[in-house]
Parts: sequence; structure tokens; C-alpha cells
Amino acid sequence: MTTTTFDQVRKTAKTQVTKLRWALGLNGALSVALAATIVVWPSISLYALVLVFGAYALAGGVLGLVSAIGSPDLPGRGWRFVGSIAGIAVGVLVFANTEMSAVALLYVIGAYAIVLGAVAIRGAFVLPLPGTDSALLGLTGAISVLFGIVMFVEPGAGAVAVLALIAAYALIVGLAELTVAIGGKRILRSLEQRYASPSTEGSR
Repeated sequence: MTTTTFDQVRKTAKTQVTKLRWALGLNGALSVALAATIVVWPSISLYALVLVFGAYALAGGVLGLVSAIGSPDLPGRGWRFVGSIAGIAVGVLVFANTEMSAVALLYVIGAYAIVLGAVAIRGAFVLPLPGTDSALLGLTGAISVLFGIVMFVEPGAGAVAVLALIAAYALIVGLAELTVAIGGKRILRSLEQRYASPSTEGSR
């Protein structure tokens, strides 16, 4: 591979990594913010929780959609579209039904967590992540799916327990996504190898 070609590969990879890092980092920051809101405001009313969660889902969906549109070369684009559209749909649904019951809200949160978990698990297999980051993303997806299932199985649990569970879930997911986002140099190396490999083989 010539130096010029390699530079182009590196530039393309760096651009894709930057978009992926921003998407993961911002979504992770949103999750941590959601957890912090619940911890700082443990007596949050159902109405306020609906608004906070709606804003969280809508913002995450918009950020994910922008990232998916702006990074067509990254694998798993279709799955990222699914997760982003789900977030936007949940946000719109929540804001359109701000008077929904506690049980209805928990079902919405559970369904959203399952969709996000499925997307994260898929991303762990198709995104060009290093082994450690891939495993972390997959584990985050599994936790998200399990959390969603718990929301469906125990929708009538005590308010304090539910809030604690939501906060713990958001914190774990947020920190995991921030960790993967911060490890951008490792992702860059993986992407460079991915882009360089076909060209290298073709030059032989």
C-alpha cells in the first residue's frame, strides 16, 4: 500500500472513529446524567420522571440517528438506525402521554432497554472494536436486556426499588459507553487494519 493510500485510509478511519466516539460518548453522558438526576432527586414525581426519561430517550435517538447517517462506512448501520428510531419513538410517545401510569412507564422503559440491549449486542459483533471494548459493549447490551425483562416481570415493585434499579442501569450503561468512547485510539487501530487489509491483499 502506498503512503498516499495509507493516509487516505487513516483519514477515513479517523473520521469514522470520531463519529462513533461522539455518539457513544454523548449517549453515555446522557445515561450518567439520568442516573445522577434520580440519585440527586430521589423523591422525583412520576410526571417529572416521565419528562426526564422522555428527554433522555429522544436525545439519545436523535444523536444515534445523526451518527448512523453520518457514518455509512461503519458496520451495523441498520441496527443503529433501529435503536435510534426506537429512542425517538419512545421520546415522542412519552411526551404525548405525560399522564401515563407508573406501570405503563415501566413497560415503556423496559421495551426501550431491550431494544437498546439488542442493538448493543449486535454492535459488539459487527463493529470493528478491540476485544476488550467489544466484550464490554456486549456485556452492556446483556445488562440492558436483563433490565428490560425485569421491568416487565416486576412492574409493581416499590417506587424506591424501581428508581434505584433505573439509576443503577443508567449509570452502568453510561460508564460502559464512555469507556468505549474514550478508548478511541484502540478503535482507530482496528479500523485502519480493517480498511487496509483488502487493499493490502489486492496489491500482492
